[in-house]
Amino acid sequence: MQQSDKWGNLRLAGRVSMGQLSESKKLARVEVLVVVLVCLFLLGIFPLACRKSRLIDSRMTCGINLSSIGKAMQIYAQDYDGEFPRAGGKNGIWGGRIQSWIADNPFVAYGLNADGTGGKVKITSSFYLLVKYTEVSPKRFICKGDKGVTEFDPADYAAIDTKLTDLWDFGPEAREHCSYSYHMPYGPYPLTTSSEPDIAVAADPNPWIGSPSVKGKDPSLMGLYEPTRSKEKYKIGNAITHQEEGQNVLFMGGFVSFVELPFCGINEDNIYTFWDGGDIRRGGVPIPGVSEPQDRLDSFLVNDADSL
Repeated sequence: MQQSDKWGNLRLAGRVSMGQLSESKKLARVEVLVVVLVCLFLLGIFPLACRKSRLIDSRMTCGINLSSIGKAMQIYAQDYDGEFPRAGGKNGIWGGRIQSWIADNPFVAYGLNADGTGGKVKITSSFYLLVKYTEVSPKRFICKGDKGVTEFDPADYAAIDTKLTDLWDFGPEAREHCSYSYHMPYGPYPLTTSSEPDIAVAADPNPWIGSPSVKGKDPSLMGLYEPTRSKEKYKIGNAITHQEEGQNVLFMGGFVSFVELPFCGINEDNIYTFWDGGDIRRGGVPIPGVSEPQDRLDSFLVNDADSL
């Protein structure tokens, strides 16, 4: 009787052990499934997190570049009677590529008249004065978010032994080496140190003009642009460089901000359009080579276009 009970207890213990083992296997499968699901979730969000990180890094680098450009502009202005960089001569016009980016003097470079007036110049020509006279590195004019531009190197254009300070622009294809827009320097209202501190000086490329990597937006989109409505409406007016999330802007006061709205100038002035007499937050779509600021408070930032 005792032996029978012994074997019965052993069989019972065996069944309990097998049951525990089966339960352990079930738990193990659940744990593996949880781990797999967690891994799949992480794999799903990892690319998004990386993309977000790259965007933030691009914005920060871009902002640092504009800050450096702003400081260089102030230094330049101290040496040129308070005037901000403005290539060419008096009454020079915004046009196609300059006459010679590798000339020995400004008369030949810009095609100036004998009295130093006139000339046809680019937006990049004015930016390049900072490289020439304040020794800003060409890499400061490159935004990571603007994929179509590369750092300017004279050697790429067979100017191997030429110093950067001897040149007059970022090479023959200057717009491919400069990411930023600049308050229209050619016309009746160029910037000076006496300009209002809240006026915009430079920023990401004008979305209506575009850059080497993207075409300017279709002017008909301006009809859909609503300054005070949903994000989908007002982002139409934003720079393309940072996924239309906003733009880095350098202001006359020397500070740089990443702003979500393009109407961030004085009195909510749209920095990428000229004032056409209507809603200052909207303005008129710029026509390269034609449009210009309407007064000293009209921030109007432009960059060179293919058509010029």
